[in-house]
Amino acid sequence: MAMAVESPSSKPGGAAVLDQETERVRKRSPRYKVLLHNDPVNSMEYVVATLRQVVPQLSEQDCMAVMLEAHNTGVGLVIVCDLEPAEFYCETLKGKGLTSSIEPEN
Repeated sequence: MAMAVESPSSKPGGAAVLDQETERVRKRSPRYKVLLHNDPVNSMEYVVATLRQVVPQLSEQDCMAVMLEAHNTGVGLVIVCDLEPAEFYCETLKGKGLTSSIEPEN
């Protein structure tokens, strides 16, 4: 979306000319939720350690909270990010034996 700012300026000949300045608006890329599903097979310690390894920006407490959310409700929110990292995290978690999926944030 461009927004024009009008400022009159005089030119020889008496006619007013409008100078236009355009402003660019950046559209954010869609964000995706990486979800961890309840895991009746692996130990809670393994799930926390795997989350720490795969998503290094999560603290140990964050990983524990995600694991407990998945354990108690069936699914836990790992992270919200752009599509490419979301797919990477999801596939890496699956490769380590955890059940994971992604879905659009909204």
